Amino acid sequence: MSNSTGTVAGADGAGVALHLQGIHKQFLGVAALKGVHLRLRAGEIHTLMGQNGAGKSTLIKVLTGVYPVDGGDMFLEGQPIRPASPLQAQQLGISTVYQEVNLCPNLSVAENVFAGRYPRRGWLQGRRIDWAAVHKRTRELLARLDVDIDVTRLLSSYPVAVQQMVAIARALSVSSKVLILDEPTSSLDDDEVQKLFEVLRRLRGEGLAILFVTHFLNQVYAVSDRITVLRNGSWVGEWKASELGPQALISAMVGREWDMAAAAGAQRPPLAVDAPVLLAAQQLQQRGQLHPTDLQMRAGEVVGLAGLLGSGRTELARLLFGLARPDGGQLQVGGEPVQWSAPADAVKRGLAMCPEERKTEGIVAELSLRENIALALQASLGLKRNLSRAEQTQLAERFVKALGIKTPSVDTPIGLLSGGNQQKAMLARWLATDPRLLLLDEPTRGIDVAAKQEIMDEILRLAASGMSVLFISSEMNEVVRVSHRIAVLRDRQKVGELPEGSSEDAVYDLIAQT
Repeated sequence: MSNSTGTVAGADGAGVALHLQGIHKQFLGVAALKGVHLRLRAGEIHTLMGQNGAGKSTLIKVLTGVYPVDGGDMFLEGQPIRPASPLQAQQLGISTVYQEVNLCPNLSVAENVFAGRYPRRGWLQGRRIDWAAVHKRTRELLARLDVDIDVTRLLSSYPVAVQQMVAIARALSVSSKVLILDEPTSSLDDDEVQKLFEVLRRLRGEGLAILFVTHFLNQVYAVSDRITVLRNGSWVGEWKASELGPQALISAMVGREWDMAAAAGAQRPPLAVDAPVLLAAQQLQQRGQLHPTDLQMRAGEVVGLAGLLGSGRTELARLLFGLARPDGGQLQVGGEPVQWSAPADAVKRGLAMCPEERKTEGIVAELSLRENIALALQASLGLKRNLSRAEQTQLAERFVKALGIKTPSVDTPIGLLSGGNQQKAMLARWLATDPRLLLLDEPTRGIDVAAKQEIMDEILRLAASGMSVLFISSEMNEVVRVSHRIAVLRDRQKVGELPEGSSEDAVYDLIAQT
C-alpha cells in the first residue's frame, strides 16, 4: 500500500488476517466513513491514528457489528464477512477491549471472563456451571498474560490495570484471530503501560493480529509495526512505523504541514506579582481520600497538579468543587471562608469543573450539543429564567466557533461527536458561566494531539484573561508546559511545590522522594 495516494492492495495479501476495503458509513445523511481501507496482518501490531472525529471509533463499530456497514467489503482470513452484532463479530474471532473497561465490577474475575459462556457439566436440562473449569481456564488465560491473581475475588477489588488485563483475557477466551484495543492505556500509569506492551508483544509473537488505537505518539512508536491514518472519515494511507516520523504522522492526521516545535510555542502569560489569591485551601482533608493539604491559586495563574494515579489529584479537585465533603481544614474563596453543601454553591462563587470521567460525569449523551453547552448556565440561572432555544443556539454557536468544535449542527446529539469535541463542549459548558476559577481534571485524556494543543492553548488564553486554572493531567509534559506552579502529590498527600520552568525530571524526582 502506498503512503498517501489513496490506492490499496487486493484482499488476498499474504498473511493478511483482516482486510477492509472501501468502507462507507453514513448517519442522517452525513458521511462518517468514506472509502476507508485497512489491512491487518497476523502477528502484527497495527495502530489506527487520526484526530478526534476522523472515524476511528466508527470504523471499529462497523467492524464489530455495532453499526451496519453502508458500503464496501470486509474479509477475515480471505473470507467475506459482515458482522450483524458484536456477538457475531466475537464468534468470528474479532474481539474488542474498550477504553472504559466494560465488565461487571460486582462479579468475580472468573465470572467476568466467561459471563454468558460458562462451561457446564451434567446431561440434564439446566446443567450446572462447572465452576472448577471456569476458575481453571481463567487462571490459564491470565497466565498467558503474565497475571497471577485470585480469580474468585470481585473484579472491583483490583486496580484498573488488572481489570484491563481481565478484559483482554475475556477477549482471548473466544479464540480471537483479531484483537482490537481502543485507547487501552488512558487510565494506566507508565509502568502499567509497559506491562501491557509486553503482553501485546507476546501475543503478537503468538500470531495474533492486533489493532491498537491511541492518541499517545510515544506509545505509537514503542509498540507499532504499521500505522494507518484516517482524516475526516477518509483513508489517508498506511505506513511502516519505522518509515513515518512523528512530525510526518501529525501532518498526515491534520492534513497540513505540522511544525511540532512551533505548535508547542504558546507561552504562559506572565503572572502579576500582586495577583490576588482567589482560592486558598488550608489543611483540607477527607479521611481515607486526602491527607491535610494546603493550596493557593491566584488570578491569572495555572496551577498544575502532578502525581501518579491514585495520588489524590482528583480527590483534591472534588473537595474544592463540593463534589465531596471535607472532614477537616478550611477553604476560602476571595478571602472569605466557604463551606460547600453542593457543587451549585461553588458555581455561584465563580468556580467551574470539568471532571475526569467525561462519559459518566460530563456529557449527557442523549442531549444535543446545544443543550449540553447550555446546561450549567441554565442551572445557575434557576427555574425562573429559562434560556430559550434561540438563546441556547446563539450560545452554542459562539463556543463552537471559539473552540473549533467539529459538529454537523449544534442540534447533533453530543454522544455522536468525537471525544475531543465532547471535551471542548464540556469546556464550553463551564466557560458559559463566566467562572473566575476553572478546575480541569484530565481535560486532554483520550483526544488527539492537535485537539490537545488547542485545549492547552485555550487554557493559556484563559489565564491571560485573569482566570485561575487548576490543571490535572497524567501527561507530565503537559503539566510542565502550561503551569506557573506545580503542586506534587504522592500517596494522597502533597509532598511539595515546584516553580515555573521546572522539568519533568524534577517532578518525578519529587514524587520518588521518600
